[in-house]
Amino acid sequence: MAPWLPHLRSSLSKGRSAWLPSGERLSKIAIIDMLAHNWHLGFTSFGGPTVHFQIFRERFVQHYRWVDERTYEELFALCQALSGPASTKMMYAINVMRYGLPTGIAAFFVWSLPMAIAAWGLALGVSSINNRLPAPAYALLSGLNSATVGIIALAAVQLSHKAITDTITRILVFLGAICGMLYNALWFFPVLMAAGGLTTIVWDYKVLPSIWRFVRRRKHARPDPPREEQTIGLPTSEGISAPTLHARPAAQPRSDTSPSRAILTEDYNHNEESSHPQATRSWKTGCFIIAAFFCTFLTVMVCRGIYSSRNRGFDVFANLYLAGTIIFGGGPVVVPLLREYVVAPGWVSSRDFLLGLAITQAFPGPNFNFAVYLGALAMQGSGIPPTAGSIIGFIAIFLPGIWLHTGFISLWSVMRRMRMVRACLRGIHAAAVGLVFTAVYRLFEIGYLDADVQNGGSLSRDPWWVVIVATSFVGGRYFHLVPPLAVMLGAVMGLIWYGVTSA
Repeated sequence: MAPWLPHLRSSLSKGRSAWLPSGERLSKIAIIDMLAHNWHLGFTSFGGPTVHFQIFRERFVQHYRWVDERTYEELFALCQALSGPASTKMMYAINVMRYGLPTGIAAFFVWSLPMAIAAWGLALGVSSINNRLPAPAYALLSGLNSATVGIIALAAVQLSHKAITDTITRILVFLGAICGMLYNALWFFPVLMAAGGLTTIVWDYKVLPSIWRFVRRRKHARPDPPREEQTIGLPTSEGISAPTLHARPAAQPRSDTSPSRAILTEDYNHNEESSHPQATRSWKTGCFIIAAFFCTFLTVMVCRGIYSSRNRGFDVFANLYLAGTIIFGGGPVVVPLLREYVVAPGWVSSRDFLLGLAITQAFPGPNFNFAVYLGALAMQGSGIPPTAGSIIGFIAIFLPGIWLHTGFISLWSVMRRMRMVRACLRGIHAAAVGLVFTAVYRLFEIGYLDADVQNGGSLSRDPWWVVIVATSFVGGRYFHLVPPLAVMLGAVMGLIWYGVTSA
């Protein structure tokens, strides 16, 4: 056996970066070490961004110990607070923090490309089929959607256990869920998360009780005593002391051991200076990256207004680039926006849109790969090859979020030391988890497909689809049913439903 093989195996299985508290050394071949730890995620991470966060927590926090629990929760809040693909940004950020920027970018492609290629192949297949699918195909797709809803519901419950640390975060999770169900608009989701962050700042710093005490003191304040009565124990010329004013003893600081106060007072000095590679440690670099993005964004939007409808390829790129910039909340939020930007102009039919949505929801990896499917279909009749359309869709939908997140990773290493920022991230985290329950509801309402309901219908049309949802949830919660098997089980149960009802 070659003498270097044991060392290579050891470095692939036990590689740890120098900045981790454990102090283990990182493998000298960073790209190989990254592949050894990440190659399978793009093929096995089913269930969408909500489930991805749970998978990443188990792998990067509990198994590999690349980041601690507090850092992971802060990254989760940061990914939700910024636009773009939420789980993809999490995977990318963790790899950048561990390996540096070049290897982190390679990790992004390892994560996203497998199912991007599958979405491109799906587009080629869908473009050549008839308007109506066979009835068993609709039953299979409905079963896939039902299983996916159960998987996401389970992940939402698991994420809420980590997000809820006290009364205020429990309220924020609840309010985030119900507000997202009651109203759906592009501006609404970032506003909800910003409100959650502001709420925890007010709560942790006890702003409202302080204001109330100040108002009460002002209301019941006594008039100021005469000037001569304010002298405390000073001798007069006759040797007689002036009247002494007895001051109240200073109030002792209150002891507060609540979770929110612990977050504000906890020592946060756990190797922060060494927790980021040099390439992403400078806040000036982060500001430059963010400024460069906004310059590029403004240029694309100006050209979109001037040269609209002259070139299909640029129109698709500009629309998807805009979508990738203004989408907050990850994959479930992207669906209505992409429908507006590719179906409304007439580039993709409503049937092909929902058919691709149903299938790509069952794909592992990022849901934003749906844009690869749409980019290929949008090029029909334009003279541009579908493959070029898929590449355009991939770049346009992923680039804004990854670009912005790269800049904020640098700023985050400085901003995370601020108590107010940590309090804000706690509220954003709770509100974002509440929106995950909103995603469960919205996917439930469009999960059913058949020849007459090609625009998507509620899974409550038949109790059998609810049974599949419950089976997926209970199987994952109590019987360790992994998401790939849950998706396959949902497809089989959908075909069983078709066999029984058609007979």
